[in-house]
Amino acid sequence: MRKSLISEENVRTNSPRAWLLAARPKTLTGAAVPVMIGAALATSDSAFAPSWLPMALCFLFAFIMQIDANLVNDYYDFRRGNDDSALRLGPRRACTEGWITPRAMRIGICLTTLLACMVGLPLVFWGGLEMVLVGALCVVFCFLYTVMLSYLGMGDVLVLVFFGIIPVMLTYYLCLPIGQQHFTWEVFVASVSCGLVIDTLLVVNNFRDIDNDRAAGKNTLVVRVGAEKALTLYRSLGSAACILGVVFWLCGHKMAFFLPCIYLWLHYNTCGEMERIRKGRELNKVLGLTARNMFVYGLCVALGVLLS
Repeated sequence: MRKSLISEENVRTNSPRAWLLAARPKTLTGAAVPVMIGAALATSDSAFAPSWLPMALCFLFAFIMQIDANLVNDYYDFRRGNDDSALRLGPRRACTEGWITPRAMRIGICLTTLLACMVGLPLVFWGGLEMVLVGALCVVFCFLYTVMLSYLGMGDVLVLVFFGIIPVMLTYYLCLPIGQQHFTWEVFVASVSCGLVIDTLLVVNNFRDIDNDRAAGKNTLVVRVGAEKALTLYRSLGSAACILGVVFWLCGHKMAFFLPCIYLWLHYNTCGEMERIRKGRELNKVLGLTARNMFVYGLCVALGVLLS
């Protein structure tokens, strides 16, 4: 098995390496892809050059909120006792492993949340005071997901909203020059497609943890529908995203419809790996492949839009 680029051995408590591991940099793909798609659509639809500063702030806000969500998840799952290292199949967690103390993690969560708010606040200049409400919702649901909603099987809905609809549409809106800002059906459908692709990462994560989640009373969608239907769900999410991509064809971005076929090919290959492995820590390989596929999808759509 390929070793992680960040060594997990001999991690000193509360060290920079410990915080880097807690941040889970591999998950930042999920934050980058929706902003990438929204920014590409805005660049294509701008009569003049798009607004680069809000684009950069959108990327930065998304990255910080993803890290914040990871820290919140690490801390509260530790508090609930859901991250027993003897039972855990997924990547190791900072609080459980003792890499970061609970008190330091609480401080880290507060600082990361504050930093996200500071980065997001200037977007009010381009999007109005409504951006304050959007930022507040992002912060609130960042906590609610781990504390409550993931146990009610709402995680997949939140991914669709907060990793699809909101970031793609708002990035598009904020990156358009002031006076040209608007929404289109193409952007909305693209945002839904993006959310479906990113949800594949949650599905494979919950598929791997189905037995542990069921025992812990965490009723994820995968727990509710069962392993076999979860496999079908995983395959269908990627397929549906590419089918919805017909909107790009209809709106004149034909390359944005064809290039994601590369993603679909990778997605179906990964489906085969998932069906072959079925159980155990080896599914972390599928998790890594899914993260790669997500990035390829975002890159293909963004390039397709710009090339068209």
